Amino acid sequence: MLKQLFTIILLLYSAASLSAECVVLLHGLARTANSMSELEQKLTAEGYYVANIDYPSRKGEIAVLAEIAVGDGLSQCHENAAAPINFVTHSLGGILVRQYYKNHPLGKLKRVVMLAPPNGGSEVVDKLKNMPGYKLLNGPAGGQLGTKSGDIPKALGPVNFELGVVAGTQSINLILSTFLPNPDDGKVSVASTQVEGMCGFIALPATHSFIMSNDQVITNVIHFLAYGEFKNNSARNDCKAGFIK
Repeated sequence: MLKQLFTIILLLYSAASLSAECVVLLHGLARTANSMSELEQKLTAEGYYVANIDYPSRKGEIAVLAEIAVGDGLSQCHENAAAPINFVTHSLGGILVRQYYKNHPLGKLKRVVMLAPPNGGSEVVDKLKNMPGYKLLNGPAGGQLGTKSGDIPKALGPVNFELGVVAGTQSINLILSTFLPNPDDGKVSVASTQVEGMCGFIALPATHSFIMSNDQVITNVIHFLAYGEFKNNSARNDCKAGFIK
């Protein structure tokens, strides 16, 4: 009898594990998976299988990094039978998701939340990318994040998946903020985080470097993944009505 009970519990546990949704976390430029550890812990506590991907953000162009980072995330989800698949990204990570799904079918993709993404590029890159040492610090991808039509963010076009964007409105780098339209987070303006086709948007008092650890941001990320809308009253939530144009 005890053996049968143990078998039933084991089967129920296995079924629960297999039914978990997957969340792939992609960090930003010149960061590591450790920067997303608080999100990883809180999403795991919500019952998601979390694949927190470490990728060499300074060692390749965006097209190459997208295949590596997104590909690794999808592989971890598939290996653990976790589906459907969601992404939560910081900064460059969001551009990698856009790049990947420009060239691949959506498959089991459900929702994406981008934190401080340079969807329209960053004027900081426009100003600094040709300065000595910039490429050494930021790699090939760092030079592709400008605001011009030939830069990757503008060339990718509208998104075709369920996307919520979280922008930061506070800066701890007042020098870089002088290059950006206000409001901004010290690296990206609020206006440039937005992209045609997104269906949720919210601006919160967070900085670019620490937006992924902000409690209010994390609360809204969890809510969007679960319900397809942000929690705060100030948010724009149009996922159920259609994409924002």
